[in-house]
Amino acid sequence: MSAESFIDTNIFVYQLERVDTREAEIAVRLIEDGIATGTACISFQVVQECLNVVLRKAQIVLDENEMRKYLQSVLAPLFRVQPSIHLYHAAMDIQLRYQFSFYDSLIVAAALEAGCKTLYSEDLQHGQRIEQLTIQNPFIEVTSQ
Repeated sequence: MSAESFIDTNIFVYQLERVDTREAEIAVRLIEDGIATGTACISFQVVQECLNVVLRKAQIVLDENEMRKYLQSVLAPLFRVQPSIHLYHAAMDIQLRYQFSFYDSLIVAAALEAGCKTLYSEDLQHGQRIEQLTIQNPFIEVTSQ
C-alpha cells in the first residue's frame, strides 16, 4: 500500500473552490499528478471531509451527480487508507507526542501507514518531520536568495 505522498482535504477544497487561481493550479497539479502516477493517496477521513465540505459550502457548486463523478474519478483512485483500530491507536500516540488535534493526528497516522514520505497540508507546520514523513505546505512560496 506504499505511496509517496498523502494529500490532505484542503488541497481538494482549493481545487474545487478555485477562489485563488494560484492555489487552485497547485492543487490541480498535485491531484492530477498523484492520480496519473499512482504515487499519492488519501484516507477515509479525507473522503468524508471533502464530501462534507463540498455538500455544505456555497463556494463549491457541485450538484449530486457532479459530486458522485468527482468521488469516482478523483477521490476513489487515491483512496488507500481505511479506518482500523491500529490507525486510531497510532493517531492517539501522535496526538500525545506532538500535541496535534486528534483529526490532524489521524491524517498523519494515515500518511505514515501508507508509507508516505510527504504529507501535503497547510494545517500543520511546514517542514516538520514525523518519522519518515515530512509535512509540506504546497502553497508556501519559495523565494530564492
